[in-house]
This record gives sequence, C-alpha cells and structure tokens, in this order.
Amino acid sequence: EFAALGVELEVAACDVADRGAVAELLGSLPGLSAVVHAAGVLDDGVLEGLSPERVAGVLRAKADAAAVLDELTRELALDLDAFILFSSAAGVLGNEGQANYSAANAFLDALAQQRQDLGLPATSVAWGAWAHSGMAMDDAASQQLHRTGFLEMDPEQALTEMAQAVGRGEAAVMVADVDWERFVPAFTAARPSPLLADLPEVREISAASAALPGARGAAETGHDAGSLAERLAGLSRAEQRDHLLQVVRTQAATVLGHAGPQAIDPGRAFKDLGCDSLGAVRLRNRLNAATGLRLPASVVYDYPTAADLTGYLLGVYAGAEKVAETEAGEGAPTVDGIRAGVLGSTAPAADEPIAIVSMSCRFPGGVGSPEDLWELLAGGGDGLSAFPAERGWDLDALYDPDPDRSGTSYVREGGFLDDVDRFDAAFFGINPREALAMDPQQRLLLETSWEAFERAGIDPRSLRGSKTGVFVGSNGQDYATLLRQDPGAVEGYLGTGIAASVASGRVSYTFGLEGPAVTVDTACSSSLVALHLAAQSLRQRECTLALAGGVTVMTTPEVFVEFSRQRGLAADGRCKAFAAGADGTGWGEGIGVLVLERLSDARRNGHEVLAVVRGTAVNQDGASNGLTAPNGPSQQRVIRQALAQARLTPDQVDAVEAHGTGTTLGDPIEAQALLATYGQGRAEDRPLWLGSVKSNIGHTQAAAGAAGVIKMVMALRQGVLPRTLHVDAPSPHVDWSAGAVELLTEERAWPSEAGRVRRAGVSSFGVSGTNAHVIIEQAPGHEVPVDEVPVDEAVVHKASAVEAPQPDEPVKSVDVGKSVDVAEPIGVGEPEELRGTGEQGASGPGLLPWLIAGRSAGALRAQAERLRSHVAARPELEPVDVAFTLATTRAAMDHRAVVLAADRPRLLDSLTAITQGETPAGVVGGCVSGGSGRVGFLFSGQGSQRVGMGRVLYGA
Repeated sequence: EFAALGVELEVAACDVADRGAVAELLGSLPGLSAVVHAAGVLDDGVLEGLSPERVAGVLRAKADAAAVLDELTRELALDLDAFILFSSAAGVLGNEGQANYSAANAFLDALAQQRQDLGLPATSVAWGAWAHSGMAMDDAASQQLHRTGFLEMDPEQALTEMAQAVGRGEAAVMVADVDWERFVPAFTAARPSPLLADLPEVREISAASAALPGARGAAETGHDAGSLAERLAGLSRAEQRDHLLQVVRTQAATVLGHAGPQAIDPGRAFKDLGCDSLGAVRLRNRLNAATGLRLPASVVYDYPTAADLTGYLLGVYAGAEKVAETEAGEGAPTVDGIRAGVLGSTAPAADEPIAIVSMSCRFPGGVGSPEDLWELLAGGGDGLSAFPAERGWDLDALYDPDPDRSGTSYVREGGFLDDVDRFDAAFFGINPREALAMDPQQRLLLETSWEAFERAGIDPRSLRGSKTGVFVGSNGQDYATLLRQDPGAVEGYLGTGIAASVASGRVSYTFGLEGPAVTVDTACSSSLVALHLAAQSLRQRECTLALAGGVTVMTTPEVFVEFSRQRGLAADGRCKAFAAGADGTGWGEGIGVLVLERLSDARRNGHEVLAVVRGTAVNQDGASNGLTAPNGPSQQRVIRQALAQARLTPDQVDAVEAHGTGTTLGDPIEAQALLATYGQGRAEDRPLWLGSVKSNIGHTQAAAGAAGVIKMVMALRQGVLPRTLHVDAPSPHVDWSAGAVELLTEERAWPSEAGRVRRAGVSSFGVSGTNAHVIIEQAPGHEVPVDEVPVDEAVVHKASAVEAPQPDEPVKSVDVGKSVDVAEPIGVGEPEELRGTGEQGASGPGLLPWLIAGRSAGALRAQAERLRSHVAARPELEPVDVAFTLATTRAAMDHRAVVLAADRPRLLDSLTAITQGETPAGVVGGCVSGGSGRVGFLFSGQGSQRVGMGRVLYGA
C-alpha cells in the first residue's frame, strides 16, 4: 500500500525506552519531520496487588519511551511538524484494575501539554477502543467496555479525528465512541463527575432523567454514603434489607452494563451474571463509595449473590450480634445468624434413627421414579437391552464371542439408561460448553437431587445456605476418555467436568448447600458407604438434612471389555443371583438418591417418613485371598456390626437385599455369610428371605446399593417381597441347610404383625474390599393390623393439615411429578367460576387453584401434561389436596400458570388446553421477571383515583 503511494517504508527494531538505541536510530534518519509514539503494554491488577516491577514495566513502554523521544528530538534540534503520542481514555477517566496503565497515559497527556507550552509541536490522543485491533480487543476487555458504553471505533474515522486534532494544534484530546446513555449512569453511579457534567450529551441525559416520574437524587437512592446509614436507621429490618438489596442490585447492574437493577437476579451468582475478576473489583469499589464502608477485595467472592451480599452488608451496618438475635429469635444463641440448634451445639445422638423422607432414581428399563422401579419389580420385569446405538460405540467391532479377543466384549446386552445425552443446562444456570464438559453422572445428580427435594415437599431453592450435606457414591469417570479426543471444545471446564470430587460439590454449589459434600469411591459399595457417612453426619449434627446415593453411567464400553478378559460376565448379560445357573455378572447403570433427616427433625418438619435407617456399618476385607476376591468373615463382621448398631438380633430382620451379582465365587461366599449370621436362631417358619434387584436391572455398580435400598423401602411400604429373576435352582455351591435362609424365587406377601415392624438388610461389597451393610425398617406409625390387607398408600398432603402436624401424624403430599425444563406468557382467561356462583365442591371450596411453573413456556406446558396424566391416572386424589400440595411444596419458577376450576373434570380439561398451547377460560398465566419478590395490592376505589394511587404505590 505504501509503495502504491510512492512512499518508501523501512522497519527497524528498537527499544524506544533505551536512550542509546533511540539516539542511534534518530541519527540514521536525516530529514525526520514527525514522531508517532504508539507503544504500550498491559499488566492489569488491583492497586493493592501492583508491585514496583509491575508498575515500572507498564511505565517503561509508555512514559519512559515518550520521555526519551522528547529529550532526544530536542537535543538534536529536529524541526518536527508533529509529535504524536498514543494515549488512552484510561488516563483521562481512570479504569478499575489499570492504575499503572492510567498513570502512564496521564503522563503522555501532561508531556504533550508541556511541549506545547514550550512552543514545540505535540498532540496526545487519548483513544477509546479500536475496532478490529488494539489492546482492548480481547474478549473479556471488549465485553467489559461494551457493558459500560464504550464502543469500538472505526479506525479510518479515528485517524481522521487524530489528523484534525494535530491540524488544530491541540495538546490533548480524547477520541472515543461512547454510548452516553449507558456510560454516564455507570460512570457516575458511585459519585458525581464534574469532568463530564458540562458535556452537552450528559446535560441532556441528566435533564431527561430528572424529568422522569419518581426520579430521585443520589441521597434518596442510597448513593450518598453519609445518608445511607441515617436512612437505614429509620427502617424496619425487612425494609433495611430491601433498601440494601436495591443498592447492591443497582451497583451490580451498573458494573455489568444493564439498564437497571431489575436485571440482577438476587439469587444468581455474580459470576453467572457475567461478572469477572475485574468486574468484582469494580463492584466492590462502587459499593464502597455508595455505602461509605471499606469492603474487602474478596467480598464479591465471599458473598457471591446479591442476596448474600445484602445479608453481609446488613450485618455490617446493624452489628452481627443484633442481626443474629433478631433473625434467630430473642435469646437464642447464634453463630453467623444461624440458630445454634441448627449447627448442632447439642450433644450428638449416636443411636438416633435416621428417616428416609424422599427418594428419586433412574434405572434401566425406562425407570424414572421409585414407583416405576416397583412396577418393574412387581411385574417381574427385565430392564436389560442391547448396547445403545446413540453413544458412538462401534458395535460391530465391539462384539466377539471369543472371550480371549483383545478389545472386544463377548456380551452385547446390559442395563442402560435412556437419554443420558439430554440435559437442560439452562434450568440449572449452566452454559452449554460447561454442560458438554460435565460428566453425565454430574448432570444426573443435579436432576435427581432436584426431584428428591421436591418429592420430600421441599422447594430446592429454599435450601440455599442450609446445612444440607451431599454424599455421593461414584466408581468411574470414563467420560474423560471421550472429552480428551476433542479437548478444544471444552477447555477451561475439563477439570471440573470429570473430577469425582465435583460430583458432590456441584450439587452443593448449584443448590447453595453448606453441609459436608463428599464423593465416595469404594467401587460397588460406594452408595451404601455414602449412606453410612450421611447417617453419621446427621447424628453428629454436622448437617440437618442430607442427600445420599450413587451414580454410574458407562459412557464407554471399557468395563465390558475388561471383564470379558476376566471371563466375569454372564453371556446373556443377566445376573442369576444365587442360582445354579449363575455364570457371571451383568453390567448396568443408574442413579439413586435418598433424602435423609433425623427422625425427630422429620416429624417436627412435617416430612413424610418413608422408612427408617436403623443401623449401618462399613469394614474392609484386609489381606484377603486376592485384592478383588470377597471375604466371608469380613462380610459376617459387617452384618453383626450393623445389627449391633441397630440394637437388633438377627431374627428381627425379615429379608436381605443381597449384593447378589450372579458370580460363581462371590455369591456362595455371600450366602454362607448370611447363613452364618441371619440364618441362625430363627424360627422354622420365619426364614430370612433373600433377593437381588440386579436380576431385574443388572449390576448398577456405584448405584447398586441405592437401588437395593429403594427396592426394599418400596417393599416395606407395599407389604410384598418381589421375586428374584433367573433362578433355575439354588446354587449347589452353597450349603443351604446351614441356616434358615431362602431365595425369593416367587413373590411373597410381607404381612405386618402386631407389635412387630418389617425390617430388611441391604448389602454391598466393593471390588476394593470395602463392605457395607444397612438395616432399614418400616416407618413409625405405618404398622398395619394383622387382619388388614397391605395397600399402596397414596402420598396425599391433606389441605386440612395447614396447622403444624403432630409428631405421630406425618404430613403427606401428592407426588405431582418431577420438575421439567422444557417464554411467552400463557395469557389470562376469565373463568366463569369467578363470576360467583357460590357453589361448593365435594372437597370444600367452590373454586380451586392448581399452580404450575417452569423455567420456560415449553417447560410449563410439559408440567401441565405431567400433572394432568398423573392426576387422571389416580382418581382417588382429592382436587383440594392436589391444590394444597402444588401451592406449598413446589418451586415457583418464572413461567407460571394458575388453573381455576370448581371440579376435577374442568381442572383436567384446562391442563389439557395448556399442554396444547391454548389459554382457556379459568387459566391465569404469565412470566415473572426477576425481582425481590415484593407484591403490592391496589384497592383502587373510584376510577379517577386509580392513576395517582397506582403511581404512588409503584414508586414505593
């Protein structure tokens, strides 16, 4: 391009801060008429983190080099037409995290002014951001500038402005493309700016803002630090919190470039809203200016949401002791504002029973809930299937009937989950790249944990900040094998996506749980070990609520290949537990999650108790006959240990859900251990009944123990012991005459007896040598009279039970289906019932509201269909009980609908219409924008009063 203009170009490498090198360069350039200094480097950081070396490095490129050029051109008496310095708007306006860079550029502006005062040519141009190139064009810097109203300049226009400034002889000028409507509120939010106040664009914005209805000055909005404390002093505790929340949201919106505080969700992490490390510093600085406090640099990380940060500021203003006393109740001892009883200041109860208050699961055979699992078991169903075609496995090359052929499997069936590649990342606030990097096991844990909480009648969002623990069993992360084939797609998320520790930690992070978070890997005993640790943690009062369970997803066929070489697999993929025809295990996958609570807490909180964990025990084989070989004496010891902890004798346990993998070595060893423990001292007509869920769904590895517990909880409640499949005859390798133990080759009734509760043991043994045994029993108050036939108890939350339940009357709730995230408003229909017929339904009220919600419009429609199909299949459910459950136990997400009707048929018809995207009469719906959750009621009186009353109420 230069050649086409007839210009000769020469490039010389030179450190312009090196005086000798620059002198040599200038001496080689006769007739030099212009100098343009455009060098610069960045080394951003907060002021407290800048060392002398970091400051000097940035100053050298800008200030030192400019000083050298100035001195040498003067000494050489060069007759220059132009001396142009490339400065930055950071030197004029300042910028958080760029103290060194701002100082360097301010020096350039001052140097240009000094030269002009001496009659020497000089122009310093403080540039904004250049498009297509320049130091501000990395992604983070560009996004930050856009948020604050600094836009990228067109380079040609920018150079034209520079040429005009040189022609006018201006010493210093700022050239930038600024969106003043966005920049001015952001720049002046913390304090006024005389620098900008006289600009015509700024005056227009200020005048327009002042003319808006309800416009308030800085002091009124809490931006005047001196008045904020005074204003808070005159407010109630709730009003103080609301006011501080508004201050925090306003400053956060400013930093992130949003139009107003309503864009900041109080419960969402600043990081998820786009606040990077520099933004965190800017937010801290603005809050310092707005509140008059000196907040630590880490405050945004320590209190990562607007709600958390507001709580911290409230404590700082009011005094921690006073806040704690107010929030915990007068006279209650507190720590960090939480009642001491919650933290567990009282002595732990080593033998307190642990209640199972909820369960959720996914297992092979299309099992999506405990009820689905029971239906599969009760019907003798087989959940195994051919290898999945959608996981990218080379199925033709993978199978070979020869067990010695490397890299192949002689089995081509197993127990697989459906749709493990599907995940609604937005529902959990996770971006698509991070979701792709997440092991499917982590995704399943988030989904089933949410379901488990809601099935317990707990809004998952209400647990934020609670001492809820998470104990997860896991035994493999083969997803890493897939991710490393294309690491570029997930770089930055790979570490957390495949880390076993993050399996539990992500659940705690997503739900804001602050109890222990532990991932356990003892192979196939992992989920029972997790349950054991959860029970201990609850008894020690380390947590008040706990999630416990296990998960396994086979994203590669490696486990089939490995065990094919060991000849450890059943040829047909089926586990034939304790059977004569046992020929190896069959692999499966799944997830099971339990919600646990101390029994006394479950009663006090009104949670339905599904069953009670009476005792747990864990031990190790030690130096057994091989690293992976099971050990009978160790299994006997762990059973006796669990019985001792439960304070029970063997004959008080009716059945055992065995590990029962169908191997020719493991099953006989386990059977002999059961015969030596549970099989002794029993009445002839009361043998121990033995079964294995693995015969239905395969060996689900780290989830196997959880599957066994869920099976036996359902059996306790149903009063039925389902049969174990694939048993041609009891194993001839077991001396069945050594004790009273019998296989469940047929379904058996499990009747309750007067004064006796049903109890069952569940065993898991890990290839690591870690053994676990759990004893569960029927929930208190669920004993059935001898002459009563066991029935499937409907889980119903009675609307009449609004008052606190009595300890022996657990509140029940309708299971209305798990949440789905599948947003345009549904709209509003005018129900005929609202016209006031006054008719009363059989259940009481004449008009019932059924509330449903989802994260999107599609999710809302899906929820409507789930609710409709669930209720339609259960005619025994009272509409008023369904209404009460929906209103009191479900998460209220942004997209909502209320179905209003006086009877069941019309309620179901309205749900059908919502599913089809229609807005029938009797449906009110829409989308709730993020906010602080405040509601105003307007009783408008005369129509002429409505405008004024509405305006004042809205302003308040």
